[in-house]
Amino acid sequence: MRNIGKNLLMGLALFAFVAATSAPAAESRVQRSYSGKPAKTSTASKARNGKKVISAKRRSALVASAPRKPSFGQIAGLHSSQDALELRSSVALVIDQTTNEILLNKNSDAVLPIASLTKLMTGLLISQANLPMDEQIAITQNDVDTEKGSRSRLKVGTVLSRGELLHLALMSSENRAAHALGRTYPGGLPTFVALMNSKAQILGMKNTTFVEPTGLSSRNQSSAQDLALLVNTAHQTPVLRELSTSAGYMVEVGKKTLAYNNTNRLVHNPGWEIGLQKTGYISEAGQCLVMQTKVAGRQLIMVFLDSAGKLSRLGDAERVRRWVETSTAVSVVAKPAVQ
Repeated sequence: MRNIGKNLLMGLALFAFVAATSAPAAESRVQRSYSGKPAKTSTASKARNGKKVISAKRRSALVASAPRKPSFGQIAGLHSSQDALELRSSVALVIDQTTNEILLNKNSDAVLPIASLTKLMTGLLISQANLPMDEQIAITQNDVDTEKGSRSRLKVGTVLSRGELLHLALMSSENRAAHALGRTYPGGLPTFVALMNSKAQILGMKNTTFVEPTGLSSRNQSSAQDLALLVNTAHQTPVLRELSTSAGYMVEVGKKTLAYNNTNRLVHNPGWEIGLQKTGYISEAGQCLVMQTKVAGRQLIMVFLDSAGKLSRLGDAERVRRWVETSTAVSVVAKPAVQ
C-alpha cells in the first residue's frame, strides 16, 4: 500500500485551519426535481423572533464562496501524479471485468475517504438480508445528519417502504434513507456497521473501514482496488443494478410527490451502457465515482476517487471511454507523485 502517512501528517495543520473556516458539503445537500428545476427559495433574508434568518439561496451562495477544505488526497500530494490521459482524479482504476486485466492504474492502493460510495455496501447488505421490502420505515431524528449538516427532503416523520428508501439511497444518494436502512436492520446500527466491515473482509477489501452507512463520515475509507471488488460483487445483484442506474424516481410523502434524479448524469446519456454506478462527495473525499459499464464490447469496472472539480469525475470517465474506443487500451500506469 502506498505510504501516504508522511504527507498526510505534513498537511494536518493546513487541514485543521481550513476546516475551521469552511462549511462542509455533502453530495445530496440540495436535491433537484426530476424536471431538473431547483426548488424555489426566497432571495431575501427574513426576521424571525427578532433574529435575522438567511434565505436558503443566500446560504448556498455563502457556502459556495467559503474556502474549500482540501481533500485527503490533496493533502497527501496525490494530485501531482501524472498519467497519460491527464485525469482530474488523483486515484483511478480501470479493470476488464471479464479478464481481470488492469487497463489503467493511478494510485489505486491509496486509502482515502469514499463518501457516498459507502451506500453501495449498504445496499448490498440490505439486498442480501431478505428483509421485507414493503415494510414501512419512519425517518427519525436519529437519521438527521449531524456530521456535515446536509439537508434532506425526507423530513422527520416521513414514512416510506424499505424498498423506496433503498432506491433513493442508491440512485440519488439520499443520506437519511441510507441511515434509516442501517438503523432499522435487525440488531440496530452497531450490528449493521459490524456487518459492513465483515462483508468487506469477506470480499477481500483489506484496506477498507466503515463507521456508518451513509458516507458522510471521512472515517469511511477504502482504496480503488478494494472498491473494484465491491463493484464486481454488487453488479451480480439485479436489484442493485436496477436501482443504481434508474434515471429518476418519485415517492409519495403525505399529500406531496417528491421527484428525485440520479446523481450520475451519465445514466441519461444514450452513449453510455451502464450496468451499475454510484457517486459520492464530501470535501475530504473529493468527487468520487464507481461504475460497471460496457465500452467497445468490453465489460469494464471504473473507479475514480478524489476528483478535483464538480464534473471532472464524469469528464474522466469520458476520457477513459474514448481511450478504450480508439486504442488497443494497453495497460497504463500513472507516474507516482514525487515524495
